[in-house]
Amino acid sequence: MSAIPTPANRSMTSAEWAMLLALSVLWGGSFFFTGIAVRELPPFTIVVLRVGLAAAILWAVMRALGHAMTRDRRIWAAFVGMGFLNNLVPFSLIVWGQTQIGSGLASILNATTPLFGVVVAHVLTRDEKMTGHRLAGVVLGFAGVVVMLGPAALRTVGSDIAAQLACLAAAFSYALAGVFGRRFRRMGVAPMATATGQVTASTAMLVPLALLVDRPWTLVMPGPATWGAILGIAALSTALAYVLYFRILATAGATNILLVTFLVPVSAIILGSLILGEVLELQHLAGMALIGTGLAAIDGRLARMAKRRFAA
Repeated sequence: MSAIPTPANRSMTSAEWAMLLALSVLWGGSFFFTGIAVRELPPFTIVVLRVGLAAAILWAVMRALGHAMTRDRRIWAAFVGMGFLNNLVPFSLIVWGQTQIGSGLASILNATTPLFGVVVAHVLTRDEKMTGHRLAGVVLGFAGVVVMLGPAALRTVGSDIAAQLACLAAAFSYALAGVFGRRFRRMGVAPMATATGQVTASTAMLVPLALLVDRPWTLVMPGPATWGAILGIAALSTALAYVLYFRILATAGATNILLVTFLVPVSAIILGSLILGEVLELQHLAGMALIGTGLAAIDGRLARMAKRRFAA
């Protein structure tokens, strides 16, 4: 009798890949929405509005669907930990970082998440150990992001060091969150409840920070574009995105879920081409090819194809 495949040693299903692509589109929009919001609002205010509105939306959806929220203290303690690692720390660092650096460089730094994720999962888990093809795939994927976004996005590397380190720290926090979040499946918590619980916990932690640091009552009322960006980042890039995130995490594992950061720039460039009429350049296609090769290597498909060819 063969062993049940673990997230680390099986390929993702077509449904999981489709959800990962959808998640990349939703999270790709967060850089766009944040770029608009930071023009009129300070970082903690943006983040608390993002998670607070997302929490309100998810609670309303749970109520409409008749889903009950757990009262188990252990699970709520886990929600607090997940909210800290997956929302409070990375959201705050990335939003602050984007006040100093462009979204292109922020995307490249965010794409280091799977690099951190492979190492963190290897150290902290038993079933997602680092393999040669997985590490090679992560390096190829990261190279693809750099090639696709081009040298222009890298021109400010070395300046605004604090902002760049903040984005790298956010990527590391996401990697830790990917491993930490695996516990919710063992606890029997559904993806919808997990998404709702973690953004609720994040909101409770962030409100005091926003009140203390940003003093939002002293701010000028932002315009319609900013409010539209806040609604977009809350409803699409947070509420809906996290339902998908926890569903993928429960079945595909911590390392696989972090691959979405490679796909975020791809989604952004393809959407720009389809909707805004932007031109797809050779560097975009070359970068996408590298990313695709990296994802196939991580998924194990390249290794299996090579074995079949040599065995033939």
